[in-house]
Amino acid sequence: MPQPPKNPNLTIGDLAARTGLAVSAIRHYEQKGILAPLRNAGGHRRYARADIRRLSFAMIAQRLGFSLAEIAGHVAGLPAHRAPSREDWARISAGFQASIQARIASLTQLSDQLDGCIGCGCLSLDKCALWNTEDAAARKGPGPRYLMGDHSETSGS
Repeated sequence: MPQPPKNPNLTIGDLAARTGLAVSAIRHYEQKGILAPLRNAGGHRRYARADIRRLSFAMIAQRLGFSLAEIAGHVAGLPAHRAPSREDWARISAGFQASIQARIASLTQLSDQLDGCIGCGCLSLDKCALWNTEDAAARKGPGPRYLMGDHSETSGS
């Protein structure tokens, strides 16, 4: 069984070396509320080993397109100064999984409809003349209305 480290607290340099992030990036994550380091008597930041997981989670979530504000919102439910338990991670993962499923649904819709009318108002495709005659989608608001979940009156979808 592996022995726990003698000093469970990490310096910002230790954390940077372990995660592959620049020190400036770690400070940025801290400013966004993803990390909450303790300060030692000299005022230096000290991070828990559990912060490696927080940063790893944030790095992956960013690759999936989540903003730092969204990520901070998800990790806000984790304990600040102790390692999260399985139950802690399960609790926040439920909300994150719902966000991922919503993105999957949006990406699937984009994949399925991108070659047809998306309700953007360009009227450049022959199919748009049928689905979005005279830019009828504009009545529903700005943007690609059909990709945003609105339906064409004539498409029946």
